[in-house]
Amino acid sequence: MADHHVVIVGGGFGGLCAARAFRRSATKVTMIDRRNHHLFQPLLYQVATGGLSPANIATPLRSLLRGRSKAHVRLGEVTGIDLERRRVLVEAGEGEANALEYDSLIVAAGAGQSYFGHPEWAELAPGLKSLEDATRIRRNVLLAFERAELESSPERIRALLTFAVVGAGPTGVELAGALAEISKRTLAGEFRNIDPAMATILLIEGAERVLPSFPEVLSRKATDSLEQLGVTVRTGWIVEHIEPMSIVIRAGESERQTVACDNVLWAAGVEASPLGKALCEASAAVLDRIGRVVVEPDCSLAGRPEVFVIGDLANYGHQLERPLPGLAAVAMQQGRYVARLIETRLSEGTVQDQRQVAPFRYLDKGNMATIGRKKAVAEIAGLRFSGLFAWLTWLFVHLMYLAEFQNRVLVLVQWGWNYVTRNRSARLITQPPADKRSPPDASSARSTL
Repeated sequence: MADHHVVIVGGGFGGLCAARAFRRSATKVTMIDRRNHHLFQPLLYQVATGGLSPANIATPLRSLLRGRSKAHVRLGEVTGIDLERRRVLVEAGEGEANALEYDSLIVAAGAGQSYFGHPEWAELAPGLKSLEDATRIRRNVLLAFERAELESSPERIRALLTFAVVGAGPTGVELAGALAEISKRTLAGEFRNIDPAMATILLIEGAERVLPSFPEVLSRKATDSLEQLGVTVRTGWIVEHIEPMSIVIRAGESERQTVACDNVLWAAGVEASPLGKALCEASAAVLDRIGRVVVEPDCSLAGRPEVFVIGDLANYGHQLERPLPGLAAVAMQQGRYVARLIETRLSEGTVQDQRQVAPFRYLDKGNMATIGRKKAVAEIAGLRFSGLFAWLTWLFVHLMYLAEFQNRVLVLVQWGWNYVTRNRSARLITQPPADKRSPPDASSARSTL
């Protein structure tokens, strides 16, 4: 009998954990991704602000699966899924496409940035979902200081040194805090015609407080920490329009403000991979408002017990007040669960019977966000704390979640050096200044697989 073939779409947290969890010798695993590496997205903001190099937080997928003889990696982009014939359509480049047959399918295609109906803003307000995004933001931020150094107009200098971060979730808060530390500390004394500390960091959030998914007490502490760093926090404001050198924000229906600003960084909203829509069109499943697939209690697709959707692409809300958030921990637990479920079905000979398997249950290990040096907030096991201890906890947890030991060592050494010297050694402008306003590479504009 041929090995049971499991195809995994996406090498993110969910897909990688699923691939690593298969233990049965009779299970063949093929992972498909359009990039050759696994990316630790929670630390992307540190690449964007020069604290870490891209290789510190990314690891080749083949390296991560090298010890599993029946695990295969396929570089390519999934263009469609034929549920009836159990085939995944893969484009491998130069217009070449082929089909990969599966017995079980795990779709962990992730999500991209959402601009709430304004895709044209992507060119002027880059998001932070890929290494390409991070290096683009790093380039734009560093170029702003370089251009300000050459300017004679005070108005232009102010616009160049105004950075608007849209969205005050963990990514936005961490990005705003890092930008404040760069301007106030890292770049101190490096310029002759400008004072980098005069930079304005504007954090814009449509909700009434920063970190809206956190308890209110931690939101207040985060706001206090941001303001101590010099970040201007604007809650209850939304973006109405973005121009090449300005951003228009609005509070309510009448209060509007135009801010002269050359750099807008987008950390608000996500949009699920288009594969979610393709799956729903071919099955009985439905999509939520941001394009996620509403899955069954065992993470399977409605009417298709052999197809599973996990991670940011899945809307899992069974016996919960609200669907599970798009966190790495959720995707990782779902990936391990689905792998165990498939192996259990194979052992019992009930691949088509989803009723005999216990539903997925998420173990919430807490939530945390860092604001800056020795500043963080955390909620773990019902305990809420902030400051130095929360910051050290954040460092430890993120270090341990990195995929390989080598990455942990590199990041630990770099963090130690940055802490002692207050420097960010990866402050490299890697593309010509003329490219500042160019859109990202076409591959980075698609939803991550």
